[in-house]
Amino acid sequence: MDELLSDALRQLLRDQCTPQRVREAEAGRLPASLWASLEASGFADALVSEAQGGAGLALSDVFPLFVLCGSHAVPVPLVHTMLARGLLARAGIDRPQGSIAITIVTSRNAGGMRCAHTPLGRVADWVLACESGGEGERSAWLAPTEEADAEPGVFALDASLEWSAAAAGRATRIAADFDVEALQACAAAAQLSGALMEVFNRTLQFANERQQFGRPIGKFQAIQHQLSVMAEHVFAARMAAQLGCYSKTATPDRLRVAVAKARTSEAALEVAAAAHSIHGAIGFTAEFDLQLYTRRLHAWRQAAGSESRWHEVLGEALVDEPGRLALDLIRATTDVH
Repeated sequence: MDELLSDALRQLLRDQCTPQRVREAEAGRLPASLWASLEASGFADALVSEAQGGAGLALSDVFPLFVLCGSHAVPVPLVHTMLARGLLARAGIDRPQGSIAITIVTSRNAGGMRCAHTPLGRVADWVLACESGGEGERSAWLAPTEEADAEPGVFALDASLEWSAAAAGRATRIAADFDVEALQACAAAAQLSGALMEVFNRTLQFANERQQFGRPIGKFQAIQHQLSVMAEHVFAARMAAQLGCYSKTATPDRLRVAVAKARTSEAALEVAAAAHSIHGAIGFTAEFDLQLYTRRLHAWRQAAGSESRWHEVLGEALVDEPGRLALDLIRATTDVH
């Protein structure tokens, strides 16, 4: 089942999500045809139960699909939409057509609602915005992006979105029994693992093709050392991201996500730096595809907290439970029975 799903999405993305299409999306041409193809394929409803018209898969089952979104630099929030639709279906809320970005309400002003730094907010049709209330109470709001004022984000496809009081009043309220930070981090870690592998593969190919002093630069010991370090980071990050998505439901475990996001974010810096070192100046040029992926490594590293944030979460888990050993925490986050 996993291979059938992965092969189907891989073929679709290979045909529909080319580097040129990614560039067009970043330049402001909305990827409507790409989203239409993804919507028609049914992948967006993978985490929705079969009784509600979905595939009824668990988070562990769709991890390979999340990875593919990262390795193809998908310029629409397919991963977030899969997670959001699963949550909406569980809450008994009708799922809207179109893509959904998962974000956090960062401020309220005169009844309005602002969601700063929304991932892929510029191309999403809807947002599922989570807001914390008093005494741990949480609510979420499903709101259309077309009714929001948008400010460009640092990353080309991100945006800060703000709804007026009237528009916010029309949003659908949902009881949020999920950890939105963990959801965002889980999605980012899985996509990071895909982008890391893509960067490594492209760098390895370049090293084997680029000639210097009469032989491929990949034959030089210094380059081989850099490639071996990259490989260590890439495969460790992939294993950590898979642990972060290990769940028999549609939602992740927070501590597993902490391990995943910390490791993948740490790898992002090292792999991006090594890739550009091996490629030289050409890797930074707009015409060369490498920068499409390394920019995402840096953006997704910061999304939902960098490695320092999630190291802190793991540290708190040890400190807050007297007598708990680091080995106990390792076992708890790596047990995959």
